[in-house]
Amino acid sequence: MDGVSAVVSCVGGFGSNSQMFKINGTANINAIRVAAEKGIKRFVYVSAADFGLVNYLLQGYYEGKRAAEAELLSKFTYGGVILRPGFIHGTRRVGNVNIPLGLVGSPMQMVLQNAKPLTRLPLVGPMLTPPVSATSVAKVAVRAATDPVFPPGIVDVYGIMRYSEQK
Repeated sequence: MDGVSAVVSCVGGFGSNSQMFKINGTANINAIRVAAEKGIKRFVYVSAADFGLVNYLLQGYYEGKRAAEAELLSKFTYGGVILRPGFIHGTRRVGNVNIPLGLVGSPMQMVLQNAKPLTRLPLVGPMLTPPVSATSVAKVAVRAATDPVFPPGIVDVYGIMRYSEQK
């Protein structure tokens, strides 16, 4: 990381609970620590929105994400940004096949982006978090990494949508 001014980490994955913690937590914590030791000023971490009951089904995933977030906030008080998107849609390539997740994600985003109060409903509310495009997440991640006045802290899906629309 010599000569680097900012880091964006979107490292994450699925598997057993221990594998998910290592991928989503330990790998990112190691990157955060090295970046801090090298004196890098900004670190942007693509984490994940809370989905209520789903968090228990993917315990290692969410525990890893939150451990990495805690490390980032402790090491990058003034230059750490955590993005918490929900379902990220775009075109995913699996082998030679393109899967257009936007066909589902875009309409869901249009419907759910204005239904924020519904996310407070017990049990099912967090699952109504609107999806967001991969392009929007990338745009905000780059801006957070390169704009010295981008505020540090946690940016939820609504913040991601708002920042991605700004010039």
